[in-house]
Amino acid sequence: MSALAGGRADDYVDLCTAVRSINGIDLSQYKRDQMERRIRSFAGARGVQDLREYAKTLRADKDELEAFLDRVTINVSQLWRNPEQWEALAKTVLPELAASGGGRIRAWSAGCSYGAEAHTLAAVCLDAVPAARVSILGTDIDARMVARAKAGLFSKEDGRDAPADALRRHFDAVDSGLQAKDAVRRLCRFEQGDLLRLKPVPGSQDLVLCRNTVIYFTPEVRDDLHARLASALRPGGRMVVGATERVNEPAAMGLVPEAPFLYRREA
Repeated sequence: MSALAGGRADDYVDLCTAVRSINGIDLSQYKRDQMERRIRSFAGARGVQDLREYAKTLRADKDELEAFLDRVTINVSQLWRNPEQWEALAKTVLPELAASGGGRIRAWSAGCSYGAEAHTLAAVCLDAVPAARVSILGTDIDARMVARAKAGLFSKEDGRDAPADALRRHFDAVDSGLQAKDAVRRLCRFEQGDLLRLKPVPGSQDLVLCRNTVIYFTPEVRDDLHARLASALRPGGRMVVGATERVNEPAAMGLVPEAPFLYRREA
């Protein structure tokens, strides 16, 4: 039975239920005001006001489902996004992790979108810690984004803030944009995975990056996710969040702030 909101059957909740059954994405975990506004605007532009009717369209029309997912999933990214974060990682964090980890760095790009973050990290590691044994896992709930990430192909616009020398060293200019070189791609692997359900192996990672993702989640979902990401870190490991994001009560998760976007896992 539908939930009730404002004296009427809640078609937004019904749409969320339908979307979860279609592809596993749980829209109810996102901030409702933002997500509902986004969805109603999108459906309304197509002449649809009743979201239950729109749910039927999504089940029947694959192309419409693709367009809908492009609208509601947050896949804004680029190579070297927030350059100051990459500079800090290259100068201090990565060399320290390599030294304390016996020359090995295991990293997780959580909510990797189409792979710009993971491939940037690989390129930065090749420059900053060339002797380290680096493995980078990227996970995203959207199978389409995972397929794009595996290809390692980016638009020229994706490289707009990248250091020119690093971009030339690690990416080839091709007709369609920028292709990550083999040395970069070898460090990365990508898998489909829902951050809201994944249970990482405790202490399995040296570095976790989850940037510009949790701002769309409810506070409860955000805090639970941060706690699980923190649990994946070994003692001394680091977690990187978005430039405008913060971890709520980091000490309760065993984290110590080192910079506005950077946290260290205590022993």
